[in-house]
Amino acid sequence: MSHTMTDQRPTTDPPVPGSVFTHRRMPRWAPAAIAVIAVALGVAIGLAFDLSSHVQWGLIALALFVLGTYVTTALLEDRRQAKDRVATSLVWACFVLAVVPLYSLVETTFAKGVKDLDGRFLTHSMAGVLATDEGGGVYHAIIGTLEQVGLASLIAVPIGVLTAIYLVEYGRGKLALAVTFFVDVMTGIPSIVSGLFILAFWILVLGFSYSGFAGSLALVILMIPVVVRSTEEMLKLVPNELREASLALGVPKWRTILKVVLPTALGGITTGIMLAVARIAGETAPVLLLVFGNPMINNDPFNGAQSSLPFYIYEQYLLGTDQAYSRAWSAALVLIAFVMILNLVARGIARWKAPKTGR
Repeated sequence: MSHTMTDQRPTTDPPVPGSVFTHRRMPRWAPAAIAVIAVALGVAIGLAFDLSSHVQWGLIALALFVLGTYVTTALLEDRRQAKDRVATSLVWACFVLAVVPLYSLVETTFAKGVKDLDGRFLTHSMAGVLATDEGGGVYHAIIGTLEQVGLASLIAVPIGVLTAIYLVEYGRGKLALAVTFFVDVMTGIPSIVSGLFILAFWILVLGFSYSGFAGSLALVILMIPVVVRSTEEMLKLVPNELREASLALGVPKWRTILKVVLPTALGGITTGIMLAVARIAGETAPVLLLVFGNPMINNDPFNGAQSSLPFYIYEQYLLGTDQAYSRAWSAALVLIAFVMILNLVARGIARWKAPKTGR
């Protein structure tokens, strides 16, 4: 009996063009080249059609970049890769569209605000300074902002964090649904409404005077829902296995939350709190209604009118003189720096308190 043996050795023939073994790739430098060409064409089109706004030039360049990426990839590779690269290009285009206004805002504020920003501006108030006078400072507004935001944070952060803990760890039934509903409603409340509520209740009904603390109460209403929502989402990200492991060791639930859940979510909670602080630090309407403004230094937030950085900027802008405009831009730069410092401090605290993982 004879057996027919087949040759199982791999073939050494070159792959057929267009088969699955061949795949052309676009060179790595191609996206950069397409971007350069798109920018050049965008500038040329802007000049040819006399488009005065550079933003229009940039939008044309972005559209040409996405179109050029699709056409080039479809010719050199295939349509599936072209769609993938177009999606990636759209992500980068959206990133650029988000960053460019932010950069423009910071650059403009810095260029116009740094002129009058010096030690004297940071250590003097507006007492006795007229709208047309040079000089003056923002010291009284810095004190007002620090005290009002600090008081609001001392009240809103514990309430917001404890509410989020209740909703995530204990909340069941109609009470949890009601709390969630009211938090959602409070998230969309305009700042002027919170100011009017405190004005009607705290000042007109209870008879207290205008003060920094009255403004802080309005800021609390704006801050609590942001803290609750951000803390709630961070607590939900903590793996249930950590809770179960702690409870299996006999640790009480309250101690598990305090020693396991909160330290794990501390970084995100701190970031959410700083976002809430950044929001209320720039509010003007509650200050206009409740704090009332004061050109002089008032270190007592519970008695008498105060100023704040947003109110100071609004006040100087209304004066309408070149000197007032310069002071307004400098105060805006101080406010941006204040928020940036808060965020840096929050990141440092989050890294310091974050749970350490062993190797």
